[in-house]
Amino acid sequence: MKKSKEIKNFLKGMLYLAPTFIILGIFQIYPIIKALAMSFYTKYNYFKHIVFEYGLDNYISIFKDDNFILAMKNTFIFVLGVVPLSIIIATFLAMILNSNILFKKFFNSVLFLPFVTSTVAVSAVWRWIFHSEYGILNHFLGLFGIDPIKWLIDPKWAMVSLIILSIWKTLGYNILIILTGLQNIDNQYYNAAKIDSANAWNRFIHITLPLLSPTIFFVMITSLIGAFKVFSEVYALFHKMPGPVNSCLTMVYYIYDKLANQFSYGIASAASVVLFAIILVITIVQLYIGRKMVHYK
Repeated sequence: MKKSKEIKNFLKGMLYLAPTFIILGIFQIYPIIKALAMSFYTKYNYFKHIVFEYGLDNYISIFKDDNFILAMKNTFIFVLGVVPLSIIIATFLAMILNSNILFKKFFNSVLFLPFVTSTVAVSAVWRWIFHSEYGILNHFLGLFGIDPIKWLIDPKWAMVSLIILSIWKTLGYNILIILTGLQNIDNQYYNAAKIDSANAWNRFIHITLPLLSPTIFFVMITSLIGAFKVFSEVYALFHKMPGPVNSCLTMVYYIYDKLANQFSYGIASAASVVLFAIILVITIVQLYIGRKMVHYK
């Protein structure tokens, strides 16, 4: 009787969850499976959905493509530039906001605004900031005697511009998450440390950092996945182009170009699978390291 009631409750719960499962299946699971299958299509009629031949040609093709190698290199440079700096700056600002400063709510709102603002609108503003002749950034650098920099035109500075914009765009979200983590740390630890004459740096190293490590670890994983998928910032900042001389060609932009401009669906799918594999491997490594370094208690 009890078992029958449990089965009935289980079926009732599944019925409530059914719409969610259907939506996830159609818009999340099916596209992933389809992209994986399409990555092995070597000869096919896309419009009639007829596949004549399967193989690894698409994977061989992308790894022989210099642009794909460049896209991988640029993506890794971008990730290494954005993720650590974004977390360090967000932690620093979150600690300031967690102290007793004036206008705390105002600064909270101001710092969170970039996250909720459209990427296209933000990029338009940053195009003006980075403008080599009229941009406010070069004007500010000029006050210190630094010559104007061609941020969006010079291939050496294009990636730096993209990294600055992306750090600024994601800062609000990271600050919010880390600030929440800071507010969950019990003050009794700090009071005990002060009694033992621990200075601010020692309190940060031995109390804040260990107790904040689960939050920082979460921010690191989400930031890393988001950084690997960067596209809209590139598209909007460089007028639909991957920067001067492909200096900001990322993997997602490469996939977009193959899919939307060159109609190479098989190659775009193969590149998507490679990107997915890279993110999966790095996330697994992060989780393995996290088990050893993150303090959950």
